[in-house]
Order: sequence, then structure tokens, then C-alpha cells
Amino acid sequence: MSERETRVHTVQSRLPTEVFDWGSIKWGVSADLFAGAPLTAGEVTVNPARGHDLHTHPYSDEVLYFIDGEGVQTVGDSGEFPVRAGDFVFVPKGTVHSTFNTGWRQLRIIAVYSPGGAEQALREAPDHTVLAPGIPPVWERAGS
Repeated sequence: MSERETRVHTVQSRLPTEVFDWGSIKWGVSADLFAGAPLTAGEVTVNPARGHDLHTHPYSDEVLYFIDGEGVQTVGDSGEFPVRAGDFVFVPKGTVHSTFNTGWRQLRIIAVYSPGGAEQALREAPDHTVLAPGIPPVWERAGS
């Protein structure tokens, strides 16, 4: 890897995977990876029939772009609304929200925090695990 590549480019296979009981995340842009980066961006995978609890990001706005799959989203008092590939969602900082996968395949999302740093709170979750680059998550069937 060249010096220039380390300053402007990440390669998915060289990134660790952060795993939760609902899915996984690979952060591709963050201040941890690029000194001075003002935002965080990564790919989120939510497994079928899974989702994350209602939560907030007190200091960051969040933009979600849905790449694949289908689910339901909440933002503030919106109630649940359907989301699928091609949809965008804006979550203002401090607004409670959640995402749930209603489909049979993984729900894939690009998540962007502005300013970056909201990902640090995820790392404090009791179900958080980090896998080294190249190690795939292993998922168990529900009820096993």
C-alpha cells in the first residue's frame, strides 16, 4: 500500500468488521482512518428479521442510503415507514431512530455521520465485537 493510498483510499478487505447481534459495520472513512476527516461513513448490514434498538446520536446528523434489501425505519415521531434500495433517510442529531430488516436478505446501508464520531458509542454496546480484516462474521439461525 502506498503512502498516498493510506491518505485517500480504503480497501474493504483491509478493514476490520464491527459485529453486533443485529448485523455488522465496516467503517471506510473516519478520523481513525484519515486524520482530520470531518465525517464518518461506512457500510451497515442488518440481518433478516433483525434491527437495532431506538437510539440517538446527540452530536451528529446521520444520513442513511439504502443499497439493498428492504426494511422499516423510524425517525423521531414518524412512525415506521418502509425503506428499500435507492432510498435516503436524514436523521437530525439528537433524534431517536431505528432500522429493522423486514426482508429475507440482508439490508445494506451506507451510513454517514456528520460530524464524525458517533460510531464511538456503538463500540460501547455489550454485543460489540471486532473481527480482523478478512475474517467474515458467522451468523447463527434464530432459535438454535
